[in-house]
Amino acid sequence: MEQLKIGDMTITWLDGGVTHLDGGAMFGVVPKPLWSRFYEVNEKNQIELRTDPMLIQVEGKNILIESGIGNEKLSEKQLKNFGVTSQSNIDSSLNELQLTTDDIDIILMTHMHFDHACGLTKWDNGELVPTFKNAIIYTSAREWNEMKQPNIRSINTYWEENWKPIEHQVNTYEQELEVIQGIKMVHTGGHSDGHSIILINRDGENLIHMADLMPTHAHQNPLWVLAYDDYPMDSIMQKDRLLKQAKESNTWFLFYHDAIYRALKWDAKGSITQSIKRKS
Repeated sequence: MEQLKIGDMTITWLDGGVTHLDGGAMFGVVPKPLWSRFYEVNEKNQIELRTDPMLIQVEGKNILIESGIGNEKLSEKQLKNFGVTSQSNIDSSLNELQLTTDDIDIILMTHMHFDHACGLTKWDNGELVPTFKNAIIYTSAREWNEMKQPNIRSINTYWEENWKPIEHQVNTYEQELEVIQGIKMVHTGGHSDGHSIILINRDGENLIHMADLMPTHAHQNPLWVLAYDDYPMDSIMQKDRLLKQAKESNTWFLFYHDAIYRALKWDAKGSITQSIKRKS
């Protein structure tokens, strides 16, 4: 498992599963000859997307960012449609760190789309129960409200089985929340109405998880947004602002979906200066 260590904080990428989604949908109006130069595409026009949660260990806390694709949460049709080639192995990943799902204290959910939230619940003797039963789960109030009352578009990704069993664990916030000192969730909108990012400042280093505003390194261009975005102009404006700020402050970008990079730094011209690549 890949890790990034900064001072007393360690970030470890867990194995949350693998999907393959249509490249055209993932890059919106950007022509394939452009985006395919930066990200590999298969014969079905799909790109590989990880769903790998990040475990932050700091101040005696085990904090998870996102939850993975889960296990046995998708039908055979969904497994095919979403190009799932591997479901979650989070239990095994945690075991390597001498942890279990019971040891997770906090979960930070940037949004609650199925590919981020399926891992929050699991089947136990025919009943859906919390996967991380001792964790406080944070997401924005807007995201949580839409999760429970999806509209005609979002009903396809906000599923009752991903929220009902964990309802008692969820805490919400409006605009921003400092979960512990130096780790903050900030509402952005864009990809979904309640979408948030995560900002980390530790030992003089800045880190940002832009979640699905920038799911892969190939989405660095502010104009390259997903066809899945509910509010694409909000995504563009937020990306443009956040990227400029982050590059100026020598920030680490953290990825949940990227099949190549776990984390990287860009200079002002967009060239990679430091990186952690995913091991094959």
